[in-house]
Amino acid sequence: MNENLFNTINELIPKLSKGHKKIARYILERYDKAVFMTASKLGSVVGVSESTVVRFAMELGFEGYPELQRALKEVTSNRLTAVQRIDVMNDRIGDGDVYEKILNMDIDKIKKTLEEGSREEFYSTVDTLCRAERIYIIGARSAAVLARFMSFYFTMMFENVRLVHTTSTSEMFEQILNIGKGDVMVGISFPRYSKHTVKAFKFASGMGAGVVAITDSMVSPLVKYADNVIIARSDMTSFADSLVAPMSVINALIVAVGMRKRGYVAENYERLEEICERYDQEE
Repeated sequence: MNENLFNTINELIPKLSKGHKKIARYILERYDKAVFMTASKLGSVVGVSESTVVRFAMELGFEGYPELQRALKEVTSNRLTAVQRIDVMNDRIGDGDVYEKILNMDIDKIKKTLEEGSREEFYSTVDTLCRAERIYIIGARSAAVLARFMSFYFTMMFENVRLVHTTSTSEMFEQILNIGKGDVMVGISFPRYSKHTVKAFKFASGMGAGVVAITDSMVSPLVKYADNVIIARSDMTSFADSLVAPMSVINALIVAVGMRKRGYVAENYERLEEICERYDQEE
């Protein structure tokens, strides 16, 4: 239902009670506000009781309001504009201490990522990466920072690592043209999701390559083409993307892969130190 939540609400409006119609219209018109409201707060804003809000959620097929709110967060994550994100963040922080609140929000994202993450999926991804003949890493916009970070360390662990640049669609396809069976593409994307990354995933999957998605939700467009999905919490409400939890997950992947390939990694670092010492002496 998540992908069609707004359509479902629109279709049900004519059949809803007066109170439920108020809730439905508020969610459709002010989803950027409603998504962060408790059932009590939403009821107060639209002029109905908390129990009416809970019954509305059940009318939509959810077990309760928390499930509706979770679905609403997933649907709206890719809809919020930069201006809406600024407004929501201002509402959440108000006159409080920005330093403390932002750091605590980031801590909470890491905790939730840890609680909700699949260990099985994480270690399956490690296996997939360790078997790869070539690894392609792609991340656009702010996720490009994460892609470069992963590429930097994986270059010391694997012989064939390629960081895919996404300046244009044609340039991207030129770089992944020869991807195929035995290769793995790692894509990193969060709301608003990168169309370049989705296109790269579709192509890689069609060519028989393994596809690993690092994203925020199972309704992410990357999931459709992924063999492995690692979920990391991001913050859809901030105009500056919070990448703390995704960075932590990527760091865990790097360490886990490094431990599997410790002999190869140790040899590479020893060679690198010898080379640096030799060339430093020549100066």
